[in-house]
Amino acid sequence: MGSQRKVIFLGPAGQLEGMLHLPDAAPRAIAVVAHPLPTMGGTMDNKVVTTLTKAFTELGFAALRFNFRGVGESAGEFDSGNGEVEDVLAVVRHAQEEIGHLPLILSGFSFGGYVQARAAQHLHPQPHRLVLVAPAVGRSVPSFENSTSMPHVPHNTLLIHGEQDEVVLLSDVMDWARPQNLPVVVLPGAEHFFHGRLNQIKQLVLHSFHGQPL
Repeated sequence: MGSQRKVIFLGPAGQLEGMLHLPDAAPRAIAVVAHPLPTMGGTMDNKVVTTLTKAFTELGFAALRFNFRGVGESAGEFDSGNGEVEDVLAVVRHAQEEIGHLPLILSGFSFGGYVQARAAQHLHPQPHRLVLVAPAVGRSVPSFENSTSMPHVPHNTLLIHGEQDEVVLLSDVMDWARPQNLPVVVLPGAEHFFHGRLNQIKQLVLHSFHGQPL
C-alpha cells in the first residue's frame, strides 16, 4: 500500500536524508516523524518511528521520517537537541515545498518527541497536532543535559508512554503533564522501546485521528 522513496535535501548543517512515504490517494496531511537519541544509536529506521510512519500512511497522510544531523547520510554533528530543532524546520519546509501546505502533524519518539515539541513553537501556523511517544521530558536523559527543557504542548497532543519505561520515567512525564492537564495514554507493562507493543501504538494513532477533521 502506498509508495516510498529516499529523499536528500538541504538542511542547516548540510544535507539531510529522509524517507518519504506516500499513500495511494492524494495525501490529506503531512506527518514528519523524528527518531530517538543519535548518541544512543537512534535513526529513522527505529521500529517505533517506522510504526508511526505506517500509521500515518494508512491514515492517508504523506509521512516523512528523516535522520537528524550526523546520522546516516545527514551531514553535521549532534547538537544536544538545539540544531536538531532547526533540522525539523528544514524537513517541514522541504515537505511543504514538495507536497503542499497541508495540515501538519509533528511526531517523534523519545529524543525525537522532545525535539518536535520544541520545533512546534517555531512554526506559524502551529502544527495541526503533535503525536509524541515516550518523549524525553526529564533532564536526566544523557547527552543533552544542557539543552532547553521540554516545553508545554497543545491540549490535543497525543502522548503515549510505557508504564515501565526505564529511560524516561513515567513519574517525570506525569510531573510534566500535570500542570498542563494533559492526558497521557499509559501502556501497562511497556518499557521504553515498546517491545511487543508496536501494534498497540499504531492502533492508538489510527484511533485518535479516526473521524477527526483535518
